[in-house]
Amino acid sequence: MIEILTPARLELAKKSGAFVAQVLKSLQERVVVGTNLLEIDAWAAEMIAEAGAISCYVDYAPAFGRGPFGHVICTSVNDAVLHGLPHDYTIADGDLLTLDFAVSLNGVVADAAISFIVGTPRDPEDQRLIDATRAALAAGIAAAKPGARVGDISAAIGKVLKAAGYSVNTDFGGHGVGSTMHQEPHIANNGKAGQGYKLKAGLLLAIEPWAMVDTAKLVMDPDGWTLRSATGARTAHTEHTVAITKNGPEILTA
Repeated sequence: MIEILTPARLELAKKSGAFVAQVLKSLQERVVVGTNLLEIDAWAAEMIAEAGAISCYVDYAPAFGRGPFGHVICTSVNDAVLHGLPHDYTIADGDLLTLDFAVSLNGVVADAAISFIVGTPRDPEDQRLIDATRAALAAGIAAAKPGARVGDISAAIGKVLKAAGYSVNTDFGGHGVGSTMHQEPHIANNGKAGQGYKLKAGLLLAIEPWAMVDTAKLVMDPDGWTLRSATGARTAHTEHTVAITKNGPEILTA
């Protein structure tokens, strides 16, 4: 399903996006060396309840996971990059943490992810990797104009990641959002410009470049959810929900 939002629902989407951004900012400020991943999940759950929002994750049970997820936020550490299931792990100095968070507020979904280093950086490559995903996201968003194609976004993302020296996995990527979290179109993190669905004003897209230092291969944890780099290398993931408007892309989760 591809959902085109009315102007009224786009206004609601802005509120959803602002809330998601607020939660991620708050969590990043609260997380320190010694924080437990389950604490992060509990903090996010409290903020969801206070806002009257609905978690997109807690009951989520797709074919690629061992659902339901059972938590309200993805917490991926170091070599984990996607769908990190919160568990009893205490963050160590220098860990690279990714938080991926999606909720529905007033019936409209927003989805975003941030990666950051907790405490003292261990290796300059960690920040370079994070910066590459951020630059790739910026390039993908810049390409998301009315009349452009999904392939234009994918090509822009892939160009940045590959130029930074990273292989690109296309198994998981961005997607449409709206009344539900995962909709068409799928937005691979590499592709050919000029191909795919033609973007229209009113479309909401979650664009999400992610990368692993020395591989494009993923392996899954026994928990049936957490995806890691096959080599144990560090990973990073950055995501924004973007509205396609007649004047160009508008970031809702900044």
